[in-house]
Amino acid sequence: MEHEQIRTGETHTATQQAWTPNTHAHSGAEIAGQVQELVHTLEREVSSVVVGQRPVVRAVITALLAGGHVLLEGVPGVGKTLLVRTLARCVGLSYSRIQFTPDLMPADIVGTDVIVEEEGGRGFTFRPGPVFAHFVLADEINRATPRTQSALLEAMQEGSVTVGRATHPLPVPFFVLATQNPVELQGTYPLPEAQLDRFFFKLVVSYPPPDELKEIARRTTGNRQVEPRLVMDGRALRELQEVIRQVPVAEPVLDYAARLVMATHPASEGSPGVTRRYVRYGASPRALQALVLAGKVNAIMSGRYNVSFEDVARVALPALHHRVVLDMEAHLQHVSADDILQQILHEVRP
Repeated sequence: MEHEQIRTGETHTATQQAWTPNTHAHSGAEIAGQVQELVHTLEREVSSVVVGQRPVVRAVITALLAGGHVLLEGVPGVGKTLLVRTLARCVGLSYSRIQFTPDLMPADIVGTDVIVEEEGGRGFTFRPGPVFAHFVLADEINRATPRTQSALLEAMQEGSVTVGRATHPLPVPFFVLATQNPVELQGTYPLPEAQLDRFFFKLVVSYPPPDELKEIARRTTGNRQVEPRLVMDGRALRELQEVIRQVPVAEPVLDYAARLVMATHPASEGSPGVTRRYVRYGASPRALQALVLAGKVNAIMSGRYNVSFEDVARVALPALHHRVVLDMEAHLQHVSADDILQQILHEVRP
């Protein structure tokens, strides 16, 4: 088992002033303008270290502001670890990396009770594992056994872990970014649907084009390392997450999001033919929560304090494709979940 931890704390120096919300902004437009400027600053700082991958960076920040977790799928060396480490530094919060391996045990992640010498004898005390950090990178999560994978379930859903009879709260905010390699299948354990459903987004990290590949070489083979600037602290991030949840959603937009989710269910009345033919199980209610929250973040990022139909449609693929279970015919016909969702977006109109 291998893990590393970086404790950056929630303090900032005079030369690195973190963002603080403007308490005098009362209108939705003023609040949206503040958040839009902040998110663009955060994106710029991350992009100063991470080359390319702009859609992935935007989606990861969207999940972070919405309070969700992210599953990244991509080959090694495309910057997945660097992305989450850079985000943690931009927000000034603690970061932990866990390398998942077949021999990794649940206690290696959540921690365990150990015997310590005390006055008057011996006693048990809890020693927290690497999951006790604000940003947790679960690297190659599908290499661990299902028993170990399940150690993250309570942490991701409840923000706490239970060891023995005691429940221990995790730091707030708590953000898990897990990675898996789509190429190697030998010695891996695919994530069960129950755990996939805990991820707010599933994102595919593509291989960089030649120009970005050369830029990666320039940045990583020289003697000058770029350090990202602190953009905000943990308190500001928590307040931003509260602001996101206060963005109003009109009933027609909410209805549109619900119809998109129901269209993934083959037994649903009026579901598209492509769903009835290729889908075994549709998306869960958590998918609707992800669509609505991500739509709110998209609205704020666009400088608006209201959610549009386009805000919801834009996040449909990363929010839904890991929650749709395909049947055997889809695999035989080489039909992907994205193909089905594209057809659903075409047929289900606002």
